[in-house]
Parts: sequence; structure tokens; C-alpha cells
Amino acid sequence: MRLTIFNARDIFFTLLLSSSLFAVTGQVHAEKADSQKEMTIDTEHVVRDGKTGVSTLTGNVIITRGTLLVKAARAVITTTPDNFQHVTLFCPPGGKVTFRQKRDGGPDLWVDGEADKIEYDEKTEFAKFISKAKVRYLDGKKVTDEQDGEFLSYDSKNDVFVGTNSNNGESVAGAGRVRITIQPRTDKQGK
Repeated sequence: MRLTIFNARDIFFTLLLSSSLFAVTGQVHAEKADSQKEMTIDTEHVVRDGKTGVSTLTGNVIITRGTLLVKAARAVITTTPDNFQHVTLFCPPGGKVTFRQKRDGGPDLWVDGEADKIEYDEKTEFAKFISKAKVRYLDGKKVTDEQDGEFLSYDSKNDVFVGTNSNNGESVAGAGRVRITIQPRTDKQGK
């Protein structure tokens, strides 16, 4: 089943997702042209409950909008009474929720990542990458920066990034580490 969405707010979060979810370190900006593109959601099954405001998409969910590509096994979208949306993306068994999007600032700059689950709250503009999360910034195929941890989050209203060693967002002594790798900038990259 293919859904073509012209107003992203009607069913999904892509406009805010593409501007904040991938801006984990504050230096990455999604391609601006994507916000002017239509969004397409391909899935095998959709159930929309108008009374509860819950939409459930199952079966190889693929979301595209311009250069943005998100893949998940299942998505649950809850619309609140004040018309905001909370989205949870789930991975397939043995797989990951994945995303990829071109960044502004160069001809071949990308951000991509993965996690077992991704949550996004439109009202608070808060994104969570839960369990085995990884976000990479690429120049072509070369990884320039990377965050890796059990839990990565970004609060775009307050510009706060958090990385923790447990998938509930709390730091647990001895549970592991969060790794952030930042490559040195050349004059060309720094301008």
C-alpha cells in the first residue's frame, strides 16, 4: 500500500524530524529543499482509529521526502487532542530502524543512522534513538563524525544532546560507554 502525503502534519512528523532529529551535534542541517517535497509512505497495512487518534503502519514501512529515507518494520503515530503527534518507529526482528538524508553545505554530505527504536514528540521537539543507536555524518562515503550509544536524544527546542549507556536514558555505572568521534576539520570543511 502506498500513501502519498502532501501535508506532513496530517499523518507524520517528517518536516520536524528532518530538521531536528538529524541535528544531534548542532552542526548538521537537513537539506532545506526536502521540506518543500511531498512525503510518501509505503507500507503493507494501515489502521487509523479516528476516535483514539492512533495510526498503526505495519509491514516494511518506508518513508521518503526528498532525500530523506526512513525504514522501519512498524510505526505508531498518536495524535493528541491539541493536534500534535508522537511517533514511535520499531525495527524488524534482527534489524534496525534506519534513516538517511542529504545535508546542506556540500554536494555529497549525508547523515544516516540506526536504532532498535526511534521516538519523536512533535510538541516537545524531542527525538530519542533507543537501543544500539548510531548516528553518522558522511562526506561521500567517508564518516566525518559519529555518535554511538544505547540511548541518544536531541531536544531541538533547547539544543541539548544526551547520550547514555542504557536504553532507558539513564546513566548506569558499568553498563557501557557512549562514543562520540569527531574528525579534524580541514579549512574547506570549517568554512
